[in-house]
Amino acid sequence: MSDEKSKELRTNITSAGKLELSILSVPMPQPKDGEVLIRVEATPINPSDLGLLLGPADVSTMTIAGSGDDAVVSMDVPEAMMPAMAARVDKPLPAGNEGAGVVIAAGAGAEDMVGKTISVAGGAMYSQYRCVPAASCLVMNEGTTPAQGASCFVNPLTALGMVETMKMENHTALVHTAAASNLGQMLVKICLADGVQLVNIVRKKEHVELLKALGAVHVCDSSESTFKEDLVDALVATGATIAFDATGGGGLSSQILTAMEIAANRTADGHSIYGSTTYKQVYIYGGLDRSATVLNRAFGMSWGLGGWLLTPFIGKIGMEKFGELRQRVANEIKTTFDSHYTQEISLADVLRADAINAYSKQATGEKFLIKPHQ
Repeated sequence: MSDEKSKELRTNITSAGKLELSILSVPMPQPKDGEVLIRVEATPINPSDLGLLLGPADVSTMTIAGSGDDAVVSMDVPEAMMPAMAARVDKPLPAGNEGAGVVIAAGAGAEDMVGKTISVAGGAMYSQYRCVPAASCLVMNEGTTPAQGASCFVNPLTALGMVETMKMENHTALVHTAAASNLGQMLVKICLADGVQLVNIVRKKEHVELLKALGAVHVCDSSESTFKEDLVDALVATGATIAFDATGGGGLSSQILTAMEIAANRTADGHSIYGSTTYKQVYIYGGLDRSATVLNRAFGMSWGLGGWLLTPFIGKIGMEKFGELRQRVANEIKTTFDSHYTQEISLADVLRADAINAYSKQATGEKFLIKPHQ
């Protein structure tokens, strides 16, 4: 096995101001004590992967030399962004946060994992083979395929993390934007199962219908002229005072805080020039809108706006609770946490112009699954 090779995708920002994507053939990794070697069968392209894969590159400047496994994609990186990229300049990096496959070899102490289908968030998953610590693997229940287990970490645990954060910070209901996404659909199912009231914000009528079909009660369409009134009514009905915003840019976070303030004042005992005493929190966890976050201060003085990431959240809850959440994902991977993919592609396909133009848009309802051995 030591003479075999593994193909893996690399992303590199050069000192000349170019982002390059290419496939390298590297020596087959060898598992050390406590590690397993995975034949990666399926790995998704999540929005969180694109920050490394494409970085700040301007996709409209894309050029491609060569074809298939030998293709090299090149895009311009805006000059103003280069100082922020200094730590990764001329350092080809592997990509891919999560994936699933079959353990084909193991180091001492992990031999019982051989032959098992596992999911892992080990980074560098856009590879044919990957060595990771056995302790970081989630063994899938019998009958679960790698494709079903490929998205076991980022979306499911983020959705579960939102509900846990709501509870930890003493809120009783929550708001979620871009709610028709794979993650959003999972959150709808979690909240229905756990008895948590959820306000979903979407951008299209068909997304309203999609979530209603799943059982969602409160779905607000931001493209409708009645959006502000609909959002306030939903907040009054649910009492939601915490929101998770996938868009990040623009004025949506501000709109949510303002609507929460209006909802709080509907039941307030009196008026204060400082606004309601109800604390309102919005967490930005995604970057679907790369423009500046705009706040129009119409929501009093009791509020917060911050960032939320899965890894720091896991550090807060501890490994025991994290293990419980992981096991719930494994148990419900074909129901609550079922992921749908619009395209299955090979590693070489990741470098095609049409594929890059599609997955870089991060369009709701469109999700790519890479099959490295395809």
